[in-house]
Amino acid sequence: MRAPFQVLVLPYRITGSNIEYAVLKRADLHYWQWIAGGGEDDEKPIEAARREVFEEAGLIESCMIMPLDSINAIPVDHVVGEFFWGEDVLVIKEFSFGIEVFEKEILLSREHAAYKWVSYEEPMNELKWDSNRTALWELHKRLTRKLKRRHHK
Repeated sequence: MRAPFQVLVLPYRITGSNIEYAVLKRADLHYWQWIAGGGEDDEKPIEAARREVFEEAGLIESCMIMPLDSINAIPVDHVVGEFFWGEDVLVIKEFSFGIEVFEKEILLSREHAAYKWVSYEEPMNELKWDSNRTALWELHKRLTRKLKRRHHK
């Protein structure tokens, strides 16, 4: 059974002081987004995030996942197309995560037609959802601060 929450996972890789993000293009609706999906049964959001990155991008559990503070409320009908959990459940929470990727290639599921590695600025105009941009902003701030601390040691 589909749980009443959504996860959003931003794949990233760091090479030296360079940070890149893998943005994915939906096969059906043709817009760019991060890995996204819903919880199943009694999964916790972080468990759903791990499962989704494996199902949609072939990323293994050894990838380091980072919970973000970005939690958004999104309309139910944008997620499942109907009032799946009853007439009183109008919005659900969307929990965001970053995941550091070490593999060279992402293995896309049929849900996505393409992916590309981009700098921070590039997807800001291409992402369909505001929550995707907010999560990217937060993750990028966290990663750049981490890199600055690492270089000042």
